[in-house]
Amino acid sequence: MNKVKVAVVTVISTLMSWLGILAVPVFLMVGCNVIDYVTGLMAVPYRTETVSSYKGIKGIIKKVCQWLLVLVGAWIDILLNYAIDCAGIDFKLPFVVATIVAVWLVVNEIISILENMLDIDVHMPPFLLPIVKYIRKQVEDKAKLADEKEDGDYED
Repeated sequence: MNKVKVAVVTVISTLMSWLGILAVPVFLMVGCNVIDYVTGLMAVPYRTETVSSYKGIKGIIKKVCQWLLVLVGAWIDILLNYAIDCAGIDFKLPFVVATIVAVWLVVNEIISILENMLDIDVHMPPFLLPIVKYIRKQVEDKAKLADEKEDGDYED
């Protein structure tokens, strides 16, 4: 039992050390993915839709794709660091893009969890959902690129 505990702590510590600033959003994302999936299943009887294996698999695929988005963000960060290194600049960026992607996904998962709870008719403070939506808007606003067009397309 003690060897299992040491192994688990070692794996988690190594993962957190490697992820750096990305560790907290990643661990939150794991929890939010599980809670969103469970609350989504719990909310089905209160909705007009039915549960099917197709919808369940689609939901799981969607969660996997969210993880792939974080991975793409990490790849962008790795490419940026490679370019900085190739330019001869002695500077190391943390996982900035991946962290922003992960935080945005966590906020969206929290919104989905709250909406599932509303469908179940759970009473919650009226300010909770607007606060989370405000946080999402702040993340989106801070991450906008300067050359973004009005219609949401990016300059090529």
